[in-house]
This record gives sequence, C-alpha cells and structure tokens, in this order.
Amino acid sequence: MQFSHSRVETFEQCKFKWKLHYLDELQTLDDYEPTNALVLGHALHTGIEKGVQAGVDEYLNYFPVISTEQVTEQIKLEYRIQEVLDLLPDGYHEVPIYDSDFIGFIDYLTPVPGSMTEFDLWDYKYCASDRRYRDSDQLHLYKYWFERLNPQYRIRNMNYVIVPKISLKQGKKETVYAYRERIKEEMKRKPVYLLPVTYDSSYIIDFFRKIKRIYDTKDFEKEPSPLCQYCEFYDYCQKGLDYMLLPKNERRPMNTITRKKIWLYGAPFSGKTYFANEFPDPLMLNTDGNVQFVDAPYILIKDQVSVEGRITKTQLAWDYFKEVITELEKKQNDFKTIVVDLVEDLYEACRIWKYKDMGISHESDDPFKAWDMVRTEFLSTMRKLMNLDYENIILISHEDTSRDITKKNDRATVIKPNIQEKVANKIAGMVDIVARVVADDNKHTITFKSSENVFGGGRLEVLEKEIDAVYDKFLQVYDEANSKAKNALKKEEPKPTTSKFVPPEESEEDEEPEQEPEQDPDVKVETKSEPEPEPEQKQEPVKEPESEPEQKTETVTAGGTKVRKRKVRKE
Repeated sequence: MQFSHSRVETFEQCKFKWKLHYLDELQTLDDYEPTNALVLGHALHTGIEKGVQAGVDEYLNYFPVISTEQVTEQIKLEYRIQEVLDLLPDGYHEVPIYDSDFIGFIDYLTPVPGSMTEFDLWDYKYCASDRRYRDSDQLHLYKYWFERLNPQYRIRNMNYVIVPKISLKQGKKETVYAYRERIKEEMKRKPVYLLPVTYDSSYIIDFFRKIKRIYDTKDFEKEPSPLCQYCEFYDYCQKGLDYMLLPKNERRPMNTITRKKIWLYGAPFSGKTYFANEFPDPLMLNTDGNVQFVDAPYILIKDQVSVEGRITKTQLAWDYFKEVITELEKKQNDFKTIVVDLVEDLYEACRIWKYKDMGISHESDDPFKAWDMVRTEFLSTMRKLMNLDYENIILISHEDTSRDITKKNDRATVIKPNIQEKVANKIAGMVDIVARVVADDNKHTITFKSSENVFGGGRLEVLEKEIDAVYDKFLQVYDEANSKAKNALKKEEPKPTTSKFVPPEESEEDEEPEQEPEQDPDVKVETKSEPEPEPEQKQEPVKEPESEPEQKTETVTAGGTKVRKRKVRKE
C-alpha cells in the first residue's frame, strides 16, 4: 500500500473513516455548501498556480447554482490569492513526490538565491487557526522523501503559508454591501503570514510507527470528536441514512443525457404547470389543486381523511407522498414524466409531519435538532424521488421576490424559489438545471440567467439564456449538452513508480558558460548519446513546443509531470 501524510492523518483521527475512505472506497454525494473547505482549498491552490481568475472559475464552476453566499466567498478568494502571489518568490508549483511507499505533492518549491542545490519548501493552508499545523509531520515528511529521491538536492527552509479564513455573520439589518466591506476590513486586519517549520527527524520515525499500526489494525472503530461535523461521512456514520454511493470502479461513457431532471419556478399563472404538461406521459403530484387547465392524470397530495364507524382517521400529506414514491418505485405503470407541483408545499407538509413525530409545534421548540431533522427528512425523501427511473422528473415552485440586496450602491430584487435557501441549494444540486418561467403579456419564456440576485443555472451549458416556453425548444438545450459531452472522456496517463525533481538550467543571461557545473547523470534532461551540447542548447528539451514566445515561463519535468515556473511581477 502507498501511504501519504493525509492517509495516515485520517487513520489517527478516526479508524472508521479511514476504512470507509481507503478500504471500502466509498464516495459521498457532492456537498454544495459555499464554505466547503475542500472546494475552497482546491480553488486557492489553482489561483496561486494559474492566476486569480482561474481560481475563482474553479470555485464557481463546482456549484450548480450561484447565490450571494458563493459570491461572498469569491470576494475572499480574490483578495487572498493576490496576497499570496505578492508574498511568494519565483518557484515551481505542485512538485510530485512518489515512490512505491510514499506519495505527496509539494505545493511550492523555490530555489535558494546563489545555490543550485538548495530549495525552500512552502505549503498553503486556508484555515481559521494554525494550531494543528505547528505539530504536523507533513513538511518533515516532504523534506525527508524529497531528499531521499533527489540526493543531489537539499531543502533549506520550510514554511506554511497561512491564509486566515474569515467567518463573519451578516447582521439582520446589515446590507450585503456593508457585510462584504466588513469582511474586507477584517482580511486587511488579518493578512496572510508565514509559519516557519524546523526539521525534526523524529516525525519520520513516528510516521513509520503509525504505518505499522495501520497494518496491525483489525477492528476499525468509530472515534467521535468535534471534527465529526466536518466529516464527509457524517450522515452515514451518525444517522445511518442512505447517503452513500458505491460506484463500479470504471470510467463511465459520457455520451448522452437520457434522464432529464428540471426545477422550474416562477410567479403564479406564469405557465409552469402548462409547460410541464407538454412532456410525454406525465403524472402530476399536485399540492394546490391547480390542475383544471391541464389534462394530465394527477394525484392530489393532501391529508387523507377516512371514517370507520365513529372513528375518524387522518393520514398526513407527507406520509401519503412517501407512499406514492414507494408505489412509483415499483415501475408498474407506463408514465414517463413525474411532475411535483409545488415543492414548497411538500416542505410544509414535511414540517407538520415532523412536528407530530417530535411532539412539538415549531422548530424553535427544539432549536438544537428540529431544524436539521426537518431538512434531513425532506431532502432524503426528495433524493428518493429524484432517483426514480423515469425519463423526466420536473419540480415546480413559486418565486419569491420579497428581499432586496445592494449591488454597487443600487438596490436589486432577489428572485429565487419560494423555499429556504439551504434547502434550495440542496435541491439545485439534485437536478440538471434550474430555470425561471416568465410571463409577459401573452408570451411565456424560460430563462436560464443566473446572477447574484437571480437564482438559476445548472450543469448544462446553455447558449441561449432565454427561450420560448415550448417543449421542442427546451429539448434543444439537452441536445446541445449531449453534443458537447461526446468524446469528453480522456484516458488518464499512468504515473511512474518513482519521481525525481529536475529543475531547468539557469537562463543564458544569468549564467557564464565556463562556470556551468557538470550535470549529474541521474537528473540529465537529454537522453540522446551525443556529445555535451553548448549551454544554450541544453535549454531546448525542457521547453514546451506550443508555448508562445512572449510567455515568460519555464517548464520543468518532474516525474513525468510538467511544472510551470511563474514569473513574479516586478513593482
């Protein structure tokens, strides 16, 4: 087994989590919380390596729908990435370290001025506190294995680049603009800083002891701690809910989208139900009784009251809805489209059902768990609905325009589905696309526009941001996505079993030919058995042929991986 710092650290935190992740290889559903630490961390690394905009794009492209919370995190990222870029010297990004026993990636490696064999090592941490990194073995392991695989080089200094994470809450009467300005002031007050690390070989010995414990362990027990709430397996471990996916270990062909999952919202009488009625063989799961203008068969989701003698029995609407889903799972019907109209009514039915189950009259009666239990019950049932094996699943909601935000000193109305924002973000992650239905006089349109104040968007790349609310027009959106998905799958290049770091030679203007040291044969870039070329010829093998002349970058081959050297802007 190949080990890494994070793999061993996971074992030390919780043996059960280590088993789920590395032995069972379970995968979790995507977490679309704006503050997702893993997504923010990847975006920060991308921005430092490829530029501010690249980091922002990676962050925003992860989410099916962009809300004001994501835009706030985007502002933080832009500010922090630029801070790090201004702080770091010239160097090499993502330098790999791997052999048959260990794998890791050095975030940043910079040559020591005046030396051809010494480097400084840097690792980025986007965190609220640096306490856990002061005693971490990560950089000690990187130094040990880098020097072991590259005996001709040495690591001089090691530093964590600590990027403080700012977590301020917006005041009830505070505008979005004022809230974001307060965040910017807090980031100025808490700038990016360096945490130096002094090498200690005892960390290496302890690392091997931990690996031995992993091999000796037979029972992988749960180890509850305050970190559990941040674990991706929390719901599976603590609640026992069916949140986990165990896919087959093979690449999936990305040819066509055969099942359509859509969330439509709009003002009342804007034509949402009428448009859904155009889909083939629909079944309406209706909550408001508004089915008199469509001809599709329907089931009215409401409290079911029955009388047996003198006894009156009531089945709550949420129980009835779950029975309908169970019946639909049997597939003993010929429906092709399932329409839920309206989603927010179902959420209210779920709340009332949970009140009765918990013996409360409102979530505030048990604020520590009632809110979470209502959302969990609703979202887990909605996942069952979205996983039904039907050609089309359509969710319908009314729109909410009751809130305003400030945009560049102008007020703008927030347009979103009429449901809690946390629930809306989760539902958006279950569908392909979220679209708004707009009625203007006698014209009905579907808009896919998404902005800071308009809730919308999705996984499909839509060229036309507005189309007529006609079934054939809507199908063209999926046709475009299917055509772009073809041939999108690429084979992953195999990784070598060992790696060696090979920095490029210094540029001609900074190096005297007669002072050039003899190249070590183990790290030689040239493989042809020819006489020693002139200094200016040595640079050729490490250049990228497709690079434009004006691009001021150098390329280094490190274990089969190309790493760009960034030129720092001079003031």
